[in-house]
Amino acid sequence: MDNSARLTLQEYEALVEQSPILIWRANTESLCDYFNDRWLTFRGRTMEQEYGNGWAEGVHPEDFDRCLKIYLDNFNARNIFEMEYRLKRYDGVYRWIFDRGVPFNDDKGDFAGFIGSCVDVTDRVQAQEALRLNLEHEIKTLKGIIPICSYCHKIRNDKQIWQQMEIYISNHSEALFSHGMCPYCAEEYKKKLDLFDD
Repeated sequence: MDNSARLTLQEYEALVEQSPILIWRANTESLCDYFNDRWLTFRGRTMEQEYGNGWAEGVHPEDFDRCLKIYLDNFNARNIFEMEYRLKRYDGVYRWIFDRGVPFNDDKGDFAGFIGSCVDVTDRVQAQEALRLNLEHEIKTLKGIIPICSYCHKIRNDKQIWQQMEIYISNHSEALFSHGMCPYCAEEYKKKLDLFDD
C-alpha cells in the first residue's frame, strides 16, 4: 500500500468530526459513549447530555418504542440494522433520520459495541408522503361503480363504449402502466406452451 495514501491521526479525526453525516458509537452495554461534532451540532446538545441514553430524549414519541426495539434487538443479536425515525434538531424541529448501525470488534477481535451513521432524509420522506397523498387523491377520482366485463375485463365508459382497463384508467388519472406476468399466469402460459411442444 502506498504510504502517501495513509492518513494521520489528525486527518482521521477531521474525517470523523467534520463528515457530513452524524456518527455515534455504543459500548458493549448498548450505551452510547461517543457522538461526532456533526451530531452534537445537529442536536444542539453537549456530549454529556447525549451520553448513554440521553440521545433518545430527542427521538419523536411516536417513533421511540419502535426505534428502541430495533436498536436493542439487533444490538443483542449483534446484527447490522437500519431504521428511520424522527430526531429533534437544535431548533426544536423533528427531522427524519436514516440510521445504520454495525457491530465492531476491538484489537483482540472481541465484540466492542456498535458504530452508527445517520443521514437526514426528511426531504425524501416528505416527497414520498406527498406522492402517496397525490396517489390517494387520484384513486379517489375513480370512485363509484365501474361497469367491467367479468371475462375480458374491459370497462364501459360513460359513452357506452367498451375500453381496455388500462386505457380507461389512463384517461381518468395520471397512472402509467407497466405490463408483466404474475407467477400464476406464467405457470398457466407455460402449460399451454408445453401442450404445443408435445
